[in-house]
Amino acid sequence: MTKRTWSTIISSAIIIGAGAGGVFWIHQHSADQLQDGPRLAVVAAKETENAAATTASKQPVKKTRKQIIEESQKKVVTIESSSGLGSGFLYNDQGDVVTNAHVVEGAKEVTIRTLNHEEYKGTVIGIGDETDVAVVRVPDLKKVKPLIIAKSKAETGDEILALGSPLGLENTVTTGIISGLGRSFEIAPYIYSNLYQISAPITHGNSGGPLISAETGEVIGINSAVVEQEGGIGFSIPMTSVLKQVQAWSKNPSGTTSVRTAGDTHLGSATKTLQAEGIVTDFYTSLNLSDYVTAYALLGSEWQSATTYAKFREGYLNTSEVTISEVSSVNKGDDEMEVKAMITANERKDGEYILSQYRVEYQLGYENGQLKILHGKGKKVK
Repeated sequence: MTKRTWSTIISSAIIIGAGAGGVFWIHQHSADQLQDGPRLAVVAAKETENAAATTASKQPVKKTRKQIIEESQKKVVTIESSSGLGSGFLYNDQGDVVTNAHVVEGAKEVTIRTLNHEEYKGTVIGIGDETDVAVVRVPDLKKVKPLIIAKSKAETGDEILALGSPLGLENTVTTGIISGLGRSFEIAPYIYSNLYQISAPITHGNSGGPLISAETGEVIGINSAVVEQEGGIGFSIPMTSVLKQVQAWSKNPSGTTSVRTAGDTHLGSATKTLQAEGIVTDFYTSLNLSDYVTAYALLGSEWQSATTYAKFREGYLNTSEVTISEVSSVNKGDDEMEVKAMITANERKDGEYILSQYRVEYQLGYENGQLKILHGKGKKVK
């Protein structure tokens, strides 16, 4: 993350649409060695080989990244509604496609296009009002083998693949990593909570496409939004947070749709809360880099007047590293935001480093057009 704050770089947040083996060694060192020795040894070796082969056959075959991409693309579709294009993916064998709600909102019937450019009709059977997720049923895709859904959450640093149809360019794949966790903000009318932040480039048309583990080929998220500035920062909804709702729609199709305008061209301005989270994140990034000047500059004038730079810097000299998680924010109105997070700090006490956790809460607001951290407080958890 750069030292510049998100408030200066974000101009708009956009809803985008093992093997087993062995070594056998025979050492025939004398003429009076047992006659059956070598023969029994060979038999033992053969049994070892057979056992190893059996064990290996039970292990799942690790797929290459190319194989994962090729197999995944067959289950990813382009969704065309009356006002735009988006993406989606098969998640069960009933022909049900998961996508973003903003891709199909306002539509009852949509057109689905597969990797082979075959077109089918799909019906929206479930759609979220505040959660940006929907399910489209495509009878012609029933019994087609779906993508596998991950049962666990991803972690920072995990390698990922983003599939979809950015700008209408179908079957596009971009690569990257999970670059952040716990991102939460609002782009009306949708509320996004605990998102994955990703480095894989995504843009219009990627909406609803799968975020796939580059190691396992499992779906870990739904690509949903991007901040288009200086390369862009993408966000993906974790599948673990919406899977139960998706399954409920498949089991009991609602047949209802939103009355809002459909399509992947739905845009939203950068939320102030997202900027506020970025300021707090940059604050701790600067501390980890020992860039106390930048960190201090993010504080509001009232905080700075109560704490000199020297005192501020001294307060962090015994902290070697800080990680931030569970970030959430709320717009308090009147250009004021509140950001809460969990902080894990590696602090030196009595000559030893110990890990301490704090729940922190910051109030942010604008001073001379710049978003600043006005006040803050923390409570030690352990």
